[in-house]
Amino acid sequence: MSGTHESTSFAALRGQLQEAATEFADGPDALEGILLGMVDDVDRAVREPLEIFPVCHHSPASALAMARRLREKQPKVVYLELCEDMAPLLTELRNCRLPVAVQAFAGDVEGFPAEWAPLSVVAPVTEASAEYQAIAYALDTPGVELVLVDRSTDHVFQWDRGDSTDVPQEAEAALHGEAVGVEIGDLRPRFAELEEHLLRHGKVRHWSEWWHQYVEVPLGDSDHAAYRQVMFLIGSLFRRLTPGDGARLRVDEDRERYMWTRMREHLAATGTDPEDCLYVCGAFHAASRVEEFGVEGRSDTFTISPRTATTWQYGLIPSSHAAIEAQFGLAAGSVSIAATEWAKGLKRTRVKPYVLEGQAGKKKSTAKKAAAVPALPPAAPATDRLSGFLQRPPVLDGLDEAELLGWSVEIVRAARRNGYLASTADAIAVFETSILLAGMRDRAKPTPYDFQDAAVTCIEKDSVPGRRDVRRLVEIMMGGDRIGQVGYESLPPLARDVYDRLAPLELRLEQRGVRRALLDMASRPELSACSDVLWMLRRLLPQGAARPIMGERRLGERSIQESWDLALGTHQRALIELGYEGVSLEKVLEQRLRRDAYGPRATTASVLAAVEDALLYLRGHRLADELGTHALKLLSAERSVDGAPEVLRRVRTLLAHYRTSEPVLPGWIESFVKTGYAHYCTLLPTAFRDEDATVGQVAAMLGFLFSMESLALSLGCDRHQLELAVAQSHPDDPAKTALLWAAQVQLGTLSRAELRARCDELLDNPLVVSSYPHYLSGFVHALEPVPGLADVVVEAVSNAFGRLPDTVLLPWLPLLITTLRSGAADLAPLMVREAGRVFPGRLPELDAWTPPWRTPEPDPFAARPVAPVPRGAALLTAHPTTCDAVADLLGCEDGWTRSETPPGLALLTTHPATCDAVAGLLGCDGGWVTAAPSSSGTVLTDRHPDTARALESLLAGR
Repeated sequence: MSGTHESTSFAALRGQLQEAATEFADGPDALEGILLGMVDDVDRAVREPLEIFPVCHHSPASALAMARRLREKQPKVVYLELCEDMAPLLTELRNCRLPVAVQAFAGDVEGFPAEWAPLSVVAPVTEASAEYQAIAYALDTPGVELVLVDRSTDHVFQWDRGDSTDVPQEAEAALHGEAVGVEIGDLRPRFAELEEHLLRHGKVRHWSEWWHQYVEVPLGDSDHAAYRQVMFLIGSLFRRLTPGDGARLRVDEDRERYMWTRMREHLAATGTDPEDCLYVCGAFHAASRVEEFGVEGRSDTFTISPRTATTWQYGLIPSSHAAIEAQFGLAAGSVSIAATEWAKGLKRTRVKPYVLEGQAGKKKSTAKKAAAVPALPPAAPATDRLSGFLQRPPVLDGLDEAELLGWSVEIVRAARRNGYLASTADAIAVFETSILLAGMRDRAKPTPYDFQDAAVTCIEKDSVPGRRDVRRLVEIMMGGDRIGQVGYESLPPLARDVYDRLAPLELRLEQRGVRRALLDMASRPELSACSDVLWMLRRLLPQGAARPIMGERRLGERSIQESWDLALGTHQRALIELGYEGVSLEKVLEQRLRRDAYGPRATTASVLAAVEDALLYLRGHRLADELGTHALKLLSAERSVDGAPEVLRRVRTLLAHYRTSEPVLPGWIESFVKTGYAHYCTLLPTAFRDEDATVGQVAAMLGFLFSMESLALSLGCDRHQLELAVAQSHPDDPAKTALLWAAQVQLGTLSRAELRARCDELLDNPLVVSSYPHYLSGFVHALEPVPGLADVVVEAVSNAFGRLPDTVLLPWLPLLITTLRSGAADLAPLMVREAGRVFPGRLPELDAWTPPWRTPEPDPFAARPVAPVPRGAALLTAHPTTCDAVADLLGCEDGWTRSETPPGLALLTTHPATCDAVAGLLGCDGGWVTAAPSSSGTVLTDRHPDTARALESLLAGR
């Protein structure tokens, strides 16, 4: 287009709109200004010497018009509305299968708030898009320059973050995450009432359906002039009805000033004739009213601000139709329908699209064949094409009817495969219902959305037998959710390194889906390196990318056989973004561990977890020692006990690892134990009284103190500090009181008998019995620091079940179960094991069973009772010959062994007091000693055996 066209070419349209405004608005006021202003915007854009090509994102009509115009005009410079710093990445599209997204990523930010990190900007590219046609033409046509003129990714966050963005930020797509989306042609009403009005009067459900029915289909066969004027008109309508004080509108105007400034700079620097250029932008920006608009616009009113010091990484990530729809607020299935319409439009119009040479998934001859097609005849002069276009009725041709019939047959076939009882009659019903719905909605031909509604009505009815409903089946039939893939050559070094290191697995990991990997390190030691990579990927990538089925990795343990489910192709985006952080997995893991350990939210427990990961995955001690020293600093600075349970668990694990794998403990962990002992002793009295400190946290503190006591004392700690801390603790909570009693038992200041007595007193006191379950909760947590109290805890629980009334016991049971499941799951085995040892193993034995705590315990310091001597023992010892004769009569074959015990010993052992009295009468000075038969107390039997026997007989007769 040239600047010779006169603005009077739209005089007829102006007159018609002015008459309409006067008739419908009762006077030429605001409505007339809007309608005539739209014509002025179209006129201004058409007369611009630098041809503006307005587009809508993922519009097949825009892509078809772009392909036709590029072959007709053959421009030497293509200006494209895309972030200018993404230009070097566009050549990498040859190695990808579309759709993919060009991404700019920043993990560390400078000049932006730290909480914004990481920053990500994506620009999705699909085959059925005008921007791809322009990129393919410019990159594969010799002598053509492609210039990106939109603001940089750095300016996206400078201008948009905090005010508005190109897309709704609440929409999170599976492949794009929380990235800000940037696309050419974000063409949608920004006035909510206008969109609602269009949808209601257009008898459609969502914006994608309205656009397809009233813009996409009519523009599919229009010429270049009509296409441009219609798109200019729509862009002007949406722009003029946008609230004038919105922050988003200000950003849009700054973007337009930015793009025209860059284009004028390039024209001035290269001397290119504007007639040889083509400016591809969204229709919303094409109808711009800023002073900088056009090659003759003002150049002294806008200054481009400098970029921040943030370092941006660039790459390609996989995209999908569903991700684009979710991120840009489009209806589900609309991008897939657009792809179907694109293929149908190519077949109907015979337009040869531009395809990058070597594009993945395309034949190499496609691009060459397209390049050989002769240029189309020149477009007609830019006269008023709007009036005729707006009055032209749509035409239903036979091809659409045949297509609708094919859809009806195919959806019935798909429904049968998914469990629906569909038949040929349903196919006929879908066909007729689609036409009926289109007629009810004032449409000349059914759209894919009409067909979808008809299929749901006729086939789904009231139930869904399988996983997919009919609406989803229609989306799959229309093309489904196509997912792109980034080629190996376009991957960052880290991603390529991962694929190379996993090559011994002999799996096609670049493909989507799950691959099962079997690693037998015993027979193939080289697979150990693959195992290391997989464990690091499990640590770094989202859940499901690398999932172990068999095998585990812990400190000091390594499996000799492993089985993995790998979905690296599905999570290719996450793998690519790892490449923005470093050149190897080890480097990225080290950076993340440092970032987590030195971050503002780092705690002692989280840093100890980082130490464990450093030992587990990196194996080196340098990073582990550094992080351990940092954990020691955090422990000294903490004033709460929130992380005590996790700290205890981590320290125990690390200590066990170092003691089994290292000759000596590292200096940092010795200092940690020493400092932790003093630290928790200091906090112990306060924690017992603090209402915010849970009984589990206090139990973890005591667990640290008691389990690390031997090591801490060997390092110079004082045990009196712990004893003093326990003595100063005076809790009010029953659970903490029971925990304190357990600590006193461990320290030896309270005996087990006294602890049992206190429990009995609680059960006997009617004022305290209602709180007894809380005491039991404390005893359960006490198994952490004092596992030897398991028998006392089992006894206390058993007494509770035996003696508590139902009104107290039944409401407490949920509390006990909750305590065991949440806070003491690892302590339950101690109670179960002890209960299994104490209680009988069979049910019949339970009736006669007596609990061991009810059996009186013998005094270990009391004298042991002597077994009574059978009657007649003195006779046997005094008359061995007679004893032998009796033995022979009784059939005893054992020989006689003479006892060294003197006669009368039974008397001495049975009646020691009487024996002493007799010995005193006889003048024996020796005392009685029960342990020695030859002591002085045996003088009576030695000197007077007959008297001893007589006394024995007399005493025995009693």
